[in-house]
Amino acid sequence: MYKAKVNVTLRPSILDPKGKAAHHALQNLGLNEVQQVRIGKFIELDVDAKDESAAKEIVESACAQLLANEVMEDFEITIES
Repeated sequence: MYKAKVNVTLRPSILDPKGKAAHHALQNLGLNEVQQVRIGKFIELDVDAKDESAAKEIVESACAQLLANEVMEDFEITIES
């Protein structure tokens, strides 16, 4: 059994309204040192696979088909045994 950790983020060229709102709120709280906020999502999956390479293939497929919008988002996968 492998644990996959996936970070999904908007591509740099895509506007991030949640990040913009969070940045504005932080400035209102006096945290003017924060220059930019980008908000993404973190996903954990338990994957039953024969080896780490197979687990990564399964997670890549899951991301491409459902978990990430490849037109607007990038994803990074980490596999732990």
